[in-house]
Amino acid sequence: MSEAKHYYQDNALFLDGVNLNDVANQHDTPCYVYSRSAIEEAWTEYDHAFGSAPHLVCYAVKANSNIAILNLMAKLGSGFDIVSLGELERVLAAKGDPAKVIFSGVGKKEVEIKRALEIGIKCINIESEQELYRVKDAAADMGVKAPISLRVNPNVDAKTHPYISTGLKENKFGIDIDEALRIYIDASKMDSIEVTGVDCHIGSQLTDDSPYFDAIDKLIILMDKLKDNGINLHHIDIGGGLGICYDDETPPAKGEYVKRLVAALAEQGLEIIVEPGRSIVGNAGYFLTTVEFLKSNEEKNFAIVDGAMNDLLRPSLYSAWQRIIPLKDNSQAETKVYDIVGPVCETGDFLGKERELAIEPGDILAVCSAGAYGFSMSSNYNSRPKVAEIMVDNGTSHQIRQRESITEMFAAEELLP
Repeated sequence: MSEAKHYYQDNALFLDGVNLNDVANQHDTPCYVYSRSAIEEAWTEYDHAFGSAPHLVCYAVKANSNIAILNLMAKLGSGFDIVSLGELERVLAAKGDPAKVIFSGVGKKEVEIKRALEIGIKCINIESEQELYRVKDAAADMGVKAPISLRVNPNVDAKTHPYISTGLKENKFGIDIDEALRIYIDASKMDSIEVTGVDCHIGSQLTDDSPYFDAIDKLIILMDKLKDNGINLHHIDIGGGLGICYDDETPPAKGEYVKRLVAALAEQGLEIIVEPGRSIVGNAGYFLTTVEFLKSNEEKNFAIVDGAMNDLLRPSLYSAWQRIIPLKDNSQAETKVYDIVGPVCETGDFLGKERELAIEPGDILAVCSAGAYGFSMSSNYNSRPKVAEIMVDNGTSHQIRQRESITEMFAAEELLP
């Protein structure tokens, strides 16, 4: 299991040998804390499960793009799935190998495409026919061949939250599988295009892998048609999206999923690319926040904390449930059912609802499973500076992002003349 190793000792919550109260005291709250060992174990679990099958595990940078985490991925030998020029430059700054970078995303600008081609990334995933022509023209301008795959939309229901479903015809992502053959044939005739693979990503936080294999069945039919037309691929990219346990979910084990994937694609003889993000960093992260006030009315008990929706958006955006636990056992406090709410001026600003807790003002809470889509989705809404990020590793802690100051937050803004 690649779960972060938290436990209680001497009435304090520890993570990988580090007292989280000490982290909060040193770095203040709110802040994010990540377990290095949990991240490494999760990535390695994917990589080792492939055995001798040709493969590349590409970490999905959007899940958590901190430079230290990307550098950790690079040291492990990871590839990277990116969706913007900013993510590409982060990977390069973190010493990631550009030859292991896959560029996804529906709205790539010409400057982004040319930068990707300049540094020699592994593949650009084409999401529309118009994008193919933009890549073709950019590559021709540079006098290079652009390695591409088509991101095929298989019209498969991932049975996940509609905001993170990406494989249905109603979604903005990818090329309709019924149009893919024609576009592949067109692409194979373009002088500045090199067709290298096929890509498919159907959604995120999947707790049932059967939709993956439904999509693969459709891709195999497409690949057979491509072979009949003289188009031989080098890789198949099945995307990411494997879920994690936030509450009582039972997602497939990474190793078992990979073994099934290898077996399903064995006859194709292609390099297999996967793009996990959440399932590598999600359960490695914790969001620490301090209880400022306890407030009650006839309907509700509220724990007002210093963390807010601008720091951790998932509960407000997706109605996502994440476990919330105290850093200490407060036996002096009365147990009540609380809504955990923040100081942002929105009714939708909450981290959790109807949680049974024994807490007092000044207590620190840990929101679990916060390593993915936590800091990476944070903002300065209500002019709140972005929080610090800390990595813990075998009894030691390292600040991997300083807390943003108020002046840093608006340093790029200017007064009118």
